[in-house]
Amino acid sequence: MPTPLVSVLLPVYNAESFLPAALESILRQDYEHVEIIAIDDGSTDRSLEILERYRKDDGRILIVSRENRGLIATLNEGLGLARGDLVARMDADDISYPSRFSRQVALFRQRPELALCGTGIDTLIGNRIIRGTPNPIFRAGSLRTLSLFFTIFMHSTVIYNRKAIPEPMLAYDPSYVHAEDFDLFRRIADRFPVAIIDEALVAYRIHGESVTNKHKRRMRQTHLKIVAENLRRECLVDDTSALHEIGIAVTIETIRNLAEFLLALERTISSRPADVRRAYEDGVLCFFYFLYQLIADEERPDLTHAFLTRTGKWGLIRRRERYGLLAGARAPWCSRMSLAATRRVDELARYLQSVPAATVLPQNGTA
Repeated sequence: MPTPLVSVLLPVYNAESFLPAALESILRQDYEHVEIIAIDDGSTDRSLEILERYRKDDGRILIVSRENRGLIATLNEGLGLARGDLVARMDADDISYPSRFSRQVALFRQRPELALCGTGIDTLIGNRIIRGTPNPIFRAGSLRTLSLFFTIFMHSTVIYNRKAIPEPMLAYDPSYVHAEDFDLFRRIADRFPVAIIDEALVAYRIHGESVTNKHKRRMRQTHLKIVAENLRRECLVDDTSALHEIGIAVTIETIRNLAEFLLALERTISSRPADVRRAYEDGVLCFFYFLYQLIADEERPDLTHAFLTRTGKWGLIRRRERYGLLAGARAPWCSRMSLAATRRVDELARYLQSVPAATVLPQNGTA
C-alpha cells in the first residue's frame, strides 16, 4: 500500500473552547499525509474564526460553513468531500495523540482486508486524565459479536478503509439519531473484518455540553432499538418489546418485563457452541450494565432494587452500591443518601486515579 491519504472528518458546532487543541493534535501527527474536512454546522460562537485562522497556516484544512443540519448530515457531507482511501473520525473536543494515525495506517498496511480500525482511549476531565487500560473482552474474533450489544469503538478513534467497504455502506443512517456510530459499526463488522488497537491513542473529553450528555435519553432509546434489531436478526429472541418499553418509561412493570427478557436471552446464549458463547456472554454482560445505568439514572432506588432482584444480579455491582440499594425497597431516602455518598467517593477515586493532563497531552495540544 503506497502512502495513503487520511481524510479527517471534523464536524464542528460551537466548539471554540476545545477546537484549537483538537486541530493541533491532527496537524501535529507524525503521519503528515492528511487532509482535514472541517464542517462548521452553523456555529454561533468563534468556531469558524478559529478554523479560518488555522487554515491560513496550513493548507491541509478544507472548511465548509453553512446552516445547522445536525451531526448525521454533516458526517455524510464530509464523507462525500473526503478524497482519501482512509477516512478518520475526529471530534472537535477530543485530542489525538501524535502517533495515532501512523499506528492505524501501519495496521491497514499489515492487514489491507480490514474495513475499520479503532483505538483505545484515555479519559480527559477538566485538566486531569484517567489513563485507559486494555479491555480483556476485545479478543480475536469477538468484535463482530460484541458489536451486536454496544458501540465497540469510540467514534473519534475510528478510521474507515474505503477500499474494503462498499461505497453505499459507508454512510450514516438518519434513522439512528445519536447512535449513528453504533449502527454503522455493527453493519460493517457484520460483513467485514474490523480491529482495535487496544491502546489509548485518543484523549476523549467528558464535559457537560457533549452530545452524549445532552441527548442521553434519545441516544439510549436508539441504542435499544439497534440491539433489538440485532437480536432478532441473530434469532436470539422473538419478542423485543421489553427493550422498547424500558426506553419509553422505567416502571415496575417495564422492569419486570425487561428482567424476564434478559434471563431468557441468557438461557438462549447458554446453548450456543462453546467456541462462540464467550463473546455473546461478554456482550450481554455489557448490555446488562447499560440497562442498569439507564434504570439507576432515574434516581429511584426501589426500581434499581427491583431490577437487580428480578434478574438475580446483585453480585455484578460494586459492594458499596449494593449496600446502598439493599434498603431501596423500604427506605428510599436511605438509599439516596448512601448512593450520593458513593458518587462522592467515586469522584475522589477518579481524581486519585488520574494524572495532570499536561503530563500526557502533546505540547501545544491543550489550548
